[in-house]
Amino acid sequence: MRVLYSLILYLITPLVLARLLLRSRANPDYRHRWGERLGWSPRLPDRPRLWVHAVSVGEVAAAAALVAGLRRRFPGHAILMTTTTPTGSAEVIRRFGNSVEHCYLPYDLPDGVARFLARARPERLLVMETELWPNLYRACARRGIPVMVVNARLSARSARGYARIRPLVRQTLARVSGIAARGEEDARRFLALGARPDQVRVSGNIKYDLTLSDDLIRAVAMLRAQVGERPVWIAASTHPGEDEQVLAAHRFLLSRWPHALLILVPRHPERFEAVAALCRTQGFAVARRSAGLPPKVGDAVWLGDTMGELLLLYGVASVAFVGGSLVPTGGHNPLEPAAHGVVVVTGPQVFNFTEVYQALERAGGVCRVADADGLAEAVSALWADPSARRAMTTAARRVLDENRGAVERVLDWVEQAS
Repeated sequence: MRVLYSLILYLITPLVLARLLLRSRANPDYRHRWGERLGWSPRLPDRPRLWVHAVSVGEVAAAAALVAGLRRRFPGHAILMTTTTPTGSAEVIRRFGNSVEHCYLPYDLPDGVARFLARARPERLLVMETELWPNLYRACARRGIPVMVVNARLSARSARGYARIRPLVRQTLARVSGIAARGEEDARRFLALGARPDQVRVSGNIKYDLTLSDDLIRAVAMLRAQVGERPVWIAASTHPGEDEQVLAAHRFLLSRWPHALLILVPRHPERFEAVAALCRTQGFAVARRSAGLPPKVGDAVWLGDTMGELLLLYGVASVAFVGGSLVPTGGHNPLEPAAHGVVVVTGPQVFNFTEVYQALERAGGVCRVADADGLAEAVSALWADPSARRAMTTAARRVLDENRGAVERVLDWVEQAS
């Protein structure tokens, strides 16, 4: 099956590259650094190296605490970070600068993977969340490079997809030295796909280990002062089909709260222009974060069209709708607004973060809505009841505090295996 898989990959690679070219019309970064995607990465200095792979922005942010811990426990090692998307690459550069090495992960072609490993020469690979690459894992096993899947998650939908190619998945998992699962459900699904019990541990969700830096807290305070005293909510990481619902909810809110401000942050940068046009078409006065100026009193929408600032913008609001949840995307991380003491509102589609939302719901730290009408009513009710907001944010922070420690458990495992 792996040979057939590789043959199919070689056949579709021209189509994949054509798709990159097509996507580059909206984001020019997609047409750059193609050599890295085929394994022609820069040759790295000859020194001990730990390799962390994080697909895109969310995984890079989650990996920040892990990278800090690796630096602390392995001070003589370089850290190589690979990503798959240009936005993930930009986030690595923004967040870590020159303190880590960085390039794209090559496509899972046998020759590309071999070239990359010969140039990078890592001692160990830590893969964030769920990336199962048969040729990469085989090549690492043949070179004696242990592979650990960290913060491993597997939704029911993903598990069903992998089950269709169970023999290939089982073969790939056999080459993994450890699977640090986020929760019990994730662990059970990996075991059902063929992972051995001795490979799998429930280490907890690394995203609970989020901390807000002093610099970030100061920046939030400055931005709040610039926005002024007005009701502010944020709709973050929205997807196509959600922006219209969010704007419909905001129109309702403006009828009750005339000075209300919506911070609207689309999930993907290639959608910034389209969402800005949608806001104007629907009659909203729009300010853009990329302009570098705070919204004026008459602006109803502040478009978050910059990269790497979502955590900052969360802190400006009092209520946060976390996107990807009114459409069947599976939701996004609710712990970032919770860390700021911002009330979390979500739609029903949160299968990517099932256990996190279950913990928040048990504690009374999240509000779930079904549609745009429910979203509008929930935000309005929360603005009208400061005591309810305080109770929810206190509950959410308690969930955060009670579930910290996943990073240290993973680092202990890495250290024991070294």
